[in-house]
Amino acid sequence: MTLQLPPGSLWAPMLAELERGLLQRDVAARALLLAALAGEHVLLLGPPGTAKSELARRLQRLLPGAHYFERLLTRFTVPEELFGPLSLRALENDRYERLTEGYLPSAEVAFLDEVFKANSAILNTLLGLLHERQFDNGSQRVPVPLVCLIGASNEQPQDDSLLAFYDRFLLRVPVQPVDDDHFAALLQAEAFDDRPVHAEALIDLAQIEALRQRSATLPLGDGALDLLLQARQHAAASGQTVSDRRWRQLVALLQWQAASCDAPAVGEWDLWVLPFVLAADPAHVPGWTRFFLDAVAHTAPLPIDGLERAVMAFEQQLDTERRAPPEAQDDSAGKLALARAITRPGEESEMVRITSERAQRRYSPVHIEARVAQCDALQERLVALHNERLNEALAVLGKARAHVWLPPSWLLQIEAVHAERCGQLAVLCAQHQSTRHGFAALPVDTNATPVAPPPVHWEAS
Repeated sequence: MTLQLPPGSLWAPMLAELERGLLQRDVAARALLLAALAGEHVLLLGPPGTAKSELARRLQRLLPGAHYFERLLTRFTVPEELFGPLSLRALENDRYERLTEGYLPSAEVAFLDEVFKANSAILNTLLGLLHERQFDNGSQRVPVPLVCLIGASNEQPQDDSLLAFYDRFLLRVPVQPVDDDHFAALLQAEAFDDRPVHAEALIDLAQIEALRQRSATLPLGDGALDLLLQARQHAAASGQTVSDRRWRQLVALLQWQAASCDAPAVGEWDLWVLPFVLAADPAHVPGWTRFFLDAVAHTAPLPIDGLERAVMAFEQQLDTERRAPPEAQDDSAGKLALARAITRPGEESEMVRITSERAQRRYSPVHIEARVAQCDALQERLVALHNERLNEALAVLGKARAHVWLPPSWLLQIEAVHAERCGQLAVLCAQHQSTRHGFAALPVDTNATPVAPPPVHWEAS
């Protein structure tokens, strides 16, 4: 997928490096980079072979000099494999210490595959390491340089005893195999080349720390605060429990994201991460995504059924009036029948055409003007709604395209919804304008009784 980031975006080269050669990984790449820059941990949930470990390795490449640690955990994995072997020299001096160099306690970026299959001894140590970034090595508690731990699993934990560990990952991102539309591209994709990372894509830790300090002072904008209040109601209504700690962590992440965009406050578009922070189950992610898109990108279905029925009602009325027989005293119907009778099958007859036109009912100018006026009233509503939606689309897409972190695949969805909506209204406008012309072209009888017809009725809802 082509990256669609604002020109000059500081984070564009990093995202491009993470996504290079991968398909449909724009959401995971953004969540991963954002988590790492904000100093949070991320969990990738998906089947094997979906580039979870590849994303973790690429993240490490963006951090110059960063140590990387990777392990596949099983229930047989022992603490020594993650935290280092015991120091024999320390044991000789009655100290219980590990040699952590080259192991998880010395890594800036770590990837633990099948992370929930670890035994309780490992999980308990990981809990403190992830939350406090401290490692108990013998009698000493030492800080660890861990920037981001990326966990991976085929599924969320089923055992309640693992929920505390599950909660340590602020972002939990589903990663699925590429869909049918991208399968051919997957088969023809070039192998990833391990070329050096361009200097622009390298993460400047000093700059990140400066942003982190600034982000703590950023306020929540009114729109973002209101949306978070709605999110809390959405969570309650859908039976999802979100801890106070997670809400606070979410706000800190939003503040960092706003700071990374040089924004004066957290905005509504920063909340695109809601599905990956608040969803307790991957099955809830689509609901949270819909919540964000409808509330911020205005993608909720537009209720125009009533207008469609109105346009159809006018079309049916026009058809009825066109087919209406002439007045009883008019003998045009008989003339038409005679003209058809004397015309050979399949032969074009000018007499039939002329007689047919004369066989139509004719209407007073008052009747026609009234119908045209009724059409104009509906057309005015249609045009106003079309212009309103067009302006809304321009405003929404302008903000969406300007947001650095919004996944391009989401932007495509938003563009498609607004294009379809505006196109649908434009078709209705053109359709009704044609009906209006039809009423205006009805045969005129200046001698007819000047009576205005009753309004065209339709079922509003």
